[in-house]
Amino acid sequence: MTETRNLLIEIGTEELPPKALRRLSEAFADGMSQALDDAGLTYEGIQPYAAPRRLALRIRALPLAQQDREVVRRGPALAAAFDEDGCPTKAATGFARSCGVEVEQLDQLETPKGSWLSFRAVEKGKATAELVPDMVHRALAGLPVPKRMRWGDREEEFVRPVHWIVLLFGEEVIPASILGITAGRETRGHRFHHPQAISLASADDYVSKLCDPGHVQVDYRARRDIVRKQVIERGEELGGKALIDESLLDEVCSLVEWPVAIAGQFDEAFLDVPSEALISSMQDHQKYFPVLSHENKLLPCFITVANLESRDPEQIRAGNERVIRPRLSDAAFFWNQDRKTPLSERAGDLRNMVFQKKLGTLFDKQERMAKLAAGIAAQIGGDPAHAERAARLSKCDLLTHMVYEFPELQGIMGHYYATHDGEPDAVAVAIEEHYLPRFAGDVLPQSPVGQALAMADRLDSLVGIFAIGQPPSGDKDPFALRRAALGLVRLSIEGELDVDLEALLEQAAAGFEAGIKAGEAVRDVFDYVMDRLRGYYQDNDIPADVVEAVLATRPVRLLDFDKRVRACQVFRELPEATALAAANKRIANILRKADQPVADTIDESLLTDRAEKQLADQVAALKPDVLELMEQGNYTAALQKLAGLRDVVDTFFDQVMVMVEDDALRANRLALLNELGALFLRTADLSRLQH
Repeated sequence: MTETRNLLIEIGTEELPPKALRRLSEAFADGMSQALDDAGLTYEGIQPYAAPRRLALRIRALPLAQQDREVVRRGPALAAAFDEDGCPTKAATGFARSCGVEVEQLDQLETPKGSWLSFRAVEKGKATAELVPDMVHRALAGLPVPKRMRWGDREEEFVRPVHWIVLLFGEEVIPASILGITAGRETRGHRFHHPQAISLASADDYVSKLCDPGHVQVDYRARRDIVRKQVIERGEELGGKALIDESLLDEVCSLVEWPVAIAGQFDEAFLDVPSEALISSMQDHQKYFPVLSHENKLLPCFITVANLESRDPEQIRAGNERVIRPRLSDAAFFWNQDRKTPLSERAGDLRNMVFQKKLGTLFDKQERMAKLAAGIAAQIGGDPAHAERAARLSKCDLLTHMVYEFPELQGIMGHYYATHDGEPDAVAVAIEEHYLPRFAGDVLPQSPVGQALAMADRLDSLVGIFAIGQPPSGDKDPFALRRAALGLVRLSIEGELDVDLEALLEQAAAGFEAGIKAGEAVRDVFDYVMDRLRGYYQDNDIPADVVEAVLATRPVRLLDFDKRVRACQVFRELPEATALAAANKRIANILRKADQPVADTIDESLLTDRAEKQLADQVAALKPDVLELMEQGNYTAALQKLAGLRDVVDTFFDQVMVMVEDDALRANRLALLNELGALFLRTADLSRLQH
């Protein structure tokens, strides 16, 4: 059995960027995994560790050396290696000399392409300890660090200054210099609880020794669970429940090595300020966890996570209570000041906020959105006047103190301010809802006016930016058009809004000045939105061939598109599906190769063959019901009816020659196939289904 050891790698640093710590840790593990695979070294697993002052990996069951491997070098072809007398040519002797052997010691390699001289040798595997330093260098160089820094008078660069390196292979230190630091077996404990060096006897001592006496919980996931558990417990002790934002939990976990959650309170008078503003202040500025009542009302409490066990935790609590008061006072000041100016009086100032240089200001965008939103609202059961009013106020809260300080509250504060100004509820709600969905999986607008305004905002951005020739490219998407397009998809399909996307894009284009030539961008935007459907359905586990089958028919209503997809997915599982998909493919090929125009009608007098007459009769019998079902959007039932044609379609292709010499018969049979294919194409191009 191959002897193995565990390998420990630790990079000790100044405090690493908290928002990047998890990503750096995962990238370090991925980089080392790739390096080990490239070297042909097997291992049982890689355990990443990450804390504010360290990135570490423990690689389990790593062999002491690479496996020996056979190396085969191919030389000249036999025909070129020996002359007519069988004597070695210069090509053969030169190859043998390069291999360090005589020609007689070479082998022959037989391949389908011929015979060759070859040399076989065993390459001895290198010791793992020799390979590790270079692997670590490569893995660290590949970390996603936008800007590296230098420290002192060193030439080395890293995300933060490096103070110690641990490289332990079992119980042995691997001699190496990493980022200018000599590797050893000494790590460091908590900056305050145990600043002294901790000597590790082996790689397996790492977690336990850092925990005790080091006071460092180095396992990121375990530390995250500890933070979550403590925060939940403090919330329950306060008679409520902690509001735990996952991204904040990651950030706090990346700020502490030895987490201790401590509860605090603030003046109840601050609860007169909208809770979203208080929560943003606590989460974004202070990294606190707010506390809600069991009725989801904000309580005058918070939970902070200290990075040490204090002998006097009351001092920490009091200090944090002192710090939070001015933050909440700022929020209260913004709230009181902003309400002195109605949203409607701020609209004119949007003329000074550029949306896009060629497309004008946010005031111009609001005006375009107003007309478009009113038209959409009329189609989906909303009040056009409310939609128009909401559009003209939709961006005004961007000029408030509160949104300037907390940009994530855009729309939310607009809702509060519009309500304070006495605007209709439908208008106030729509101002907040028009930003939804903000990200994948986010909730959708629920009110018709909010839905109309959300669509109008996205349609205007998509058409305008495409019209000036700045569509998303690669990773660059400064106007978040991918998210806007996906938002339109979700609003239409999940919101069940039966609107004509192409027509709406035309309406959006009509709102721009003639010089923008927005009408020319409509088709590109339509195709761009339709292309987002591939990813949308992939995320919903719909087979790609089903989506492609529907895309081929280019429906203009996304809700109708979804109904067709669902119908095709059901049809795909029917026993008749394979045969009919093949038949549709055959029909498409025949019609494409036809060297004459295909008639729109079938001449029954020319149906001479029994099989073609049966097919024509059944198509004629089914057609009215199928068309009615499709008109109702019941594509599933329509395709199930068409599945009943399988036997007559199979018989037709078995017994009838379509491309006969007789022009009239050939034209009539092409017309029959065209009518049959057109029925299926009203739902999807079934020839694209894979089986």
